[in-house]
Amino acid sequence: MFCSSFIDVANELGAPSYVFYTCGATFLAFMLHVQSLFDRGEFDPAELKDSDAELAVPGILSLIPGKLLPSAVVQPDGLPNLMRQTRRMREARGILVNTFHDFESHAISSLATGQTPPLYTVGPIIDLKLKKGDRTAGEKEVVDWLDRQPDSSVVFLCFGSMVSFGEEQVKEIANALEVSGQRFLWSLRKPPQKDDDVKEALPDGFLDRTAGLGKVIGWASQTRILAHPSVGGIVSHCGWNSTLESTWFGVPVATWPMRAEQQLNAVTLVRELEVAVEIRMSYRLLSGEVVPAEEIERGIRFLMSTENKGRRKKAKEMSDKCRKAVEDGGSSYRSIGRFIEDVIN
Repeated sequence: MFCSSFIDVANELGAPSYVFYTCGATFLAFMLHVQSLFDRGEFDPAELKDSDAELAVPGILSLIPGKLLPSAVVQPDGLPNLMRQTRRMREARGILVNTFHDFESHAISSLATGQTPPLYTVGPIIDLKLKKGDRTAGEKEVVDWLDRQPDSSVVFLCFGSMVSFGEEQVKEIANALEVSGQRFLWSLRKPPQKDDDVKEALPDGFLDRTAGLGKVIGWASQTRILAHPSVGGIVSHCGWNSTLESTWFGVPVATWPMRAEQQLNAVTLVRELEVAVEIRMSYRLLSGEVVPAEEIERGIRFLMSTENKGRRKKAKEMSDKCRKAVEDGGSSYRSIGRFIEDVIN
């Protein structure tokens, strides 16, 4: 999706070119609409950012307030390049998207009007390395701990491979977990270029006070943890891979988007599909803002409570649809077949 200049090479060779879009169809529909507005001089991120003005986007049922616009399009330095990449995608023979029909049906339908290249839903593409023999020593320790917890009792906190928090935010998360009394597994990543033990940022005595309740770890296989029956929810940055993985395993999400297109992914989960709850969808990592413990605790409590049973049920139902999409005869299975036929013909 960021290599659309290679379309020129394909044209020189007389070969058909296709784009593999690693985000979702909702974000693709959003970007194509924004690109049209941008080219007409009708999209000003500085005016919309952090405002209550709402943007109507084909394929998205909800109106998108300015404060929930994806971080990717409100950073003026990067916007022209994003618009150029999006504009070039219209020249491709087709666009393969890592999604499945039932997950983003409105967006997919909006992209099937003939105004854009044909869309092929080929997802979810997920790396499922769950064999016992593949475990590292650290993963074995984590899984052994999860084995000792009741079913659906643990909230997993994980913010992807590119997000790290400052000391103040780490303390707020720790305080939220401690006050909530919720069993937790927290993947805490240290900031880049720092050799200090990341656990030093935790409040004094936190690990001792929560020793029987939770576990703070470094990197871990997210799919392995989400697959475990003791995990009942995830606090997530809503990266697209994480979004698809939590959907595959039917684990409900508390959304805390950080950057890129993640705010729109959170809107999809919370408002469009109603399979997730909100911590703060308007958060932007670069703002330096600190989300207080009370807000985090409230989101975690609701995520894991019986009050959330409706969204939890919908998450399980979407998991079933997710798995059926890639089975023989499923929507993504058939879509890949159409793509192969198109290439051959």
